[in-house]
Amino acid sequence: MKKLIFIAFAIALIGCKTEAKPDYAIISGKITNKQAGDLTINSEDRTFKETLVVAADGTFTDTLSTDISSYILYDGTNPIFLNIEPGNNLNITYDASDFDNTISISGVGSEINNYLVAKRKAEKELSKKNQEIYSLEEDTYLKRMMAFKNSQEELLNNSEGLPTEFVAKEKKNLHYAYLSKLNEFERAHKYFTKNEDFKVSDDFLKDVKSIDYSNVEDFDFSSNYKGLVSDHYGDKANKLSKKDSIAYDMAFLKTASAIENETIKNSLLFDYANYNMSYSKDIDGFYNIFTKISTNKKNNAIITEKYDNLMGLTKGRPSPKFVGYENYAGGKTSLDDLKGKYVYVDVWATWCGPCKREIPFLKEVEEKYHGKNIEFVSISIDKASDHEKWKAMVNEKELGGVQLFADNDWNSAFVKDYQIQGIPRFLLIDAEGNIVDSNAPRPSSLELIELFTELSI
Repeated sequence: MKKLIFIAFAIALIGCKTEAKPDYAIISGKITNKQAGDLTINSEDRTFKETLVVAADGTFTDTLSTDISSYILYDGTNPIFLNIEPGNNLNITYDASDFDNTISISGVGSEINNYLVAKRKAEKELSKKNQEIYSLEEDTYLKRMMAFKNSQEELLNNSEGLPTEFVAKEKKNLHYAYLSKLNEFERAHKYFTKNEDFKVSDDFLKDVKSIDYSNVEDFDFSSNYKGLVSDHYGDKANKLSKKDSIAYDMAFLKTASAIENETIKNSLLFDYANYNMSYSKDIDGFYNIFTKISTNKKNNAIITEKYDNLMGLTKGRPSPKFVGYENYAGGKTSLDDLKGKYVYVDVWATWCGPCKREIPFLKEVEEKYHGKNIEFVSISIDKASDHEKWKAMVNEKELGGVQLFADNDWNSAFVKDYQIQGIPRFLLIDAEGNIVDSNAPRPSSLELIELFTELSI
């Protein structure tokens, strides 16, 4: 009898056993009034990117690996930051013409993601006041940032259904966000007030300086902590660059190589190489050093592919071409139409502050080399929806040279072939259509005139 009872109890246990969560997540949804362009899902660290198929009615669905926990769903205008865990099944809907007021997430795992949407909305509202906020006096700025941190913590505490573990981590993340705001104040205040002599007081950054920069757990879950760590080693690299009179990129690699924790070291090395290797004056040297000190095989494979592509952009190689770009002056223009002269290309956009700061310098250079054997070409990578804004700025700023509008903004083949990930970006192409410099000096740099002189332009 006892044996029968034991067997029955065992069967009951097996019957009540909780099914294991799947090792994937599902996202689906519908976008109303979707604008032209791809819908992509990207890992927050940009090691993964996939284009989603969107049906004619705006619906989409995809299965995601949960090896990655932080994703960004992006339609070209509206980013949605997502936390993905095994077993999540999220349904995301919004009207692209009224994103902030219509975004809705439901399904398994929606609680955290709705919190992230609300948090992001508050951050966007704060960023709209950057001019006002970063121009504040130091004490007032501190109070403003503390008040914002408190409001974000209140949002977190009032959000229902959040796992206890997530809340604990997110409170630390919000603190790191606050410290990040303190860390960027001096630079931002200089920019918005035009006061290059401004310095924060001695104890303003005391909390930032007391951070432990080797906390792997915080590094993995908090993008704000990761940013602080990156800035810390960036500052060290800057000091090394000046002390040893070496290029900053090589100084950064040398600095990062000394980081004891492999996770932090590999992540910082990858992020830096992924965005900055194309700007190096010694791409071969950069790549060789990177591969010697990075121990992450997946990262190394990505950087190797990027390196191989960059080798196709070295001096003397045929330049990638653009074909049939709209010309502000009328008609269409292709790179081949400009053969016979050097071509100095400015890749820019109307929304890009650093691009607009180069305009006065570009005008001076254009005037200095008017009638010489060189064409000055500006290619806007604004979205199609900002076409009229582009035309208005060309007219308002009285921009010279050849003003072109790219055929597919960041996704234009010319932009991708040159591996342009940030603007402004300047290129110099010779009279035969071959690359002189795929990362040419800016108009504001004296190096540009030195290069033109060396080429007898």
